[in-house]
Amino acid sequence: MRIDFKLVIVLTFIVTACNKPVIEEDSAIKAKVSVDVTGLSTGIVKDELTLFANTLYLKRNVVTSPIPAFITQVFIKLGEPVKEGQLLYVLETKERRALGSQAVMPDSASTSYGRISVKAPASGIISTLDKQQIGDYVLEGAQLCTIAESSALAFAVNVPFEFSAYAKSGAKCMLLMPDNSLHPARFTTPLTTMNALAQTQTILAKSDERMFLPENLIVKVLVNKSADVKKQILPRMAVLSDEMMEKFWVMKLLNDSTAIKVDVTPGTMNKESVEIITPLFTVDDKFLISGNYGLPDTAFVRVNH
Repeated sequence: MRIDFKLVIVLTFIVTACNKPVIEEDSAIKAKVSVDVTGLSTGIVKDELTLFANTLYLKRNVVTSPIPAFITQVFIKLGEPVKEGQLLYVLETKERRALGSQAVMPDSASTSYGRISVKAPASGIISTLDKQQIGDYVLEGAQLCTIAESSALAFAVNVPFEFSAYAKSGAKCMLLMPDNSLHPARFTTPLTTMNALAQTQTILAKSDERMFLPENLIVKVLVNKSADVKKQILPRMAVLSDEMMEKFWVMKLLNDSTAIKVDVTPGTMNKESVEIITPLFTVDDKFLISGNYGLPDTAFVRVNH
């Protein structure tokens, strides 16, 4: 029997060519991507709104001279904190000054004759100091200084109208001072006027602590927009999305070597974490946090340990 070697060569080439894609496809299926995984956690994802406010004092006490007198002593300085009952001024009447050394007699009643002690009516900060020169003569009712009451310290917060729901009366917030210290506070009273250009409403806030601050100090106000309800949370790296940020999904580990794509509905998110609304996962589920980008709906993986 005569064998046509040319025919054998052609048939061999055809069979090899037909089998090659199958081998390549089989190799592609068996290829495994090196990945890292993480578990599910529960908690609250912080979503903070940053606003700005200036300090102001809602109540001021004007300290005046009770009688016409000379200023003999001044115990305060501008911007200095004072306490209720603290001595501010000592005044001397014209009669005592006219008597000179004769005003000081051995009996105790005459030693205080014509001398008036002016004390602070409330605790606060000296916001104006109208009379500080010793020897000045002041009339009855003349303004000596003004005390801005520390208990009336407020923060005028500029709130964009679309965020006014987060700044309702009684809502909590945090005051971030220029020295990076944090102080708890609450919103109290919304004012009726709006800033026409910025479209912000001024809402007053008060600190939970007694504070001495200068007026017109600019501070940051941090407002938590997230609800105080614990939900399932994944790291931001575990949640993927399309270019339009319309669809979100995770690659969930099905077994030791297989990961599948699962569509998710995200809630509040920040730079580190994402709140997952649906579907509900279990604490035993594992999710890819590296090597997950660009994988097909079902992928063969190798978990790093």
